[in-house]
Amino acid sequence: MELSLSKPICFFDLETTGIDVAKDRIVEISILKVYPNGNKESRTWLVNPEMPIPPQTSAIHGITDDKVANEPTFKELSKTIYNMIKDSDLAGYNSNRFDIPVLAEELLRADIDFDMGSRVAVDVQTIFHKMEQRTLSAAYKFYCGQNLEGAHSAEADTNATYEVLKAQLDKYEELENNMKFLSDFTTRKKTADFAGFIAYNKQGEEVFSFGKHKGKRVEDVMEQEPGYFGWLLNADFPLYTKKVLTAIKLRKLNNKLN
Repeated sequence: MELSLSKPICFFDLETTGIDVAKDRIVEISILKVYPNGNKESRTWLVNPEMPIPPQTSAIHGITDDKVANEPTFKELSKTIYNMIKDSDLAGYNSNRFDIPVLAEELLRADIDFDMGSRVAVDVQTIFHKMEQRTLSAAYKFYCGQNLEGAHSAEADTNATYEVLKAQLDKYEELENNMKFLSDFTTRKKTADFAGFIAYNKQGEEVFSFGKHKGKRVEDVMEQEPGYFGWLLNADFPLYTKKVLTAIKLRKLNNKLN
């Protein structure tokens, strides 16, 4: 089954220096862009992370410091990457919890105002885990009947993820071939930021999901304890979380002025 698309969708996969969304960096990114008419384009880049790649991480994806020493930094690639994804929905394998948050951090670091407001995200791993509970290699074998050659290389994982999603649509009649449906289906818990520090209450209002103000409305805390906002901006939180907090504060100020 081919995807039913109203806009392009970019399947992508990252290899990184580690698993800390706020601190680790991309060392390889592969993007497969699929258009509503079925056309595709694919790009893969090695990236100099400007920090050492731990040996235990290199043992997983095979990318060493020497391999990326002469490659461009993410900032140097950022406009090209953003231009490829800016009109598209996003999809990946475990992408809602890792790849999209990491990509957002890198883009914001490069002074590109990345936002998910105009796009949806489809996490193929979540479909798989809800239906079968397996890994990507097992998913590829299960759905596509083939062994995944080159697992843990960004390009192989990206193309496998695209093929698995198409096969999932063929297998499960209850899945709609619609990116908004798949996005809703693969969203485990809706949060205002990728890292989950800001959640929504039953009224759809932003609340803190951690610390001494857990469960309290963000707007109320900012009004009652203004210094807390400054502490959050200076603390070691992801840039996207800080972007969301700033937007809430500006919205509150604008509401007061109006």
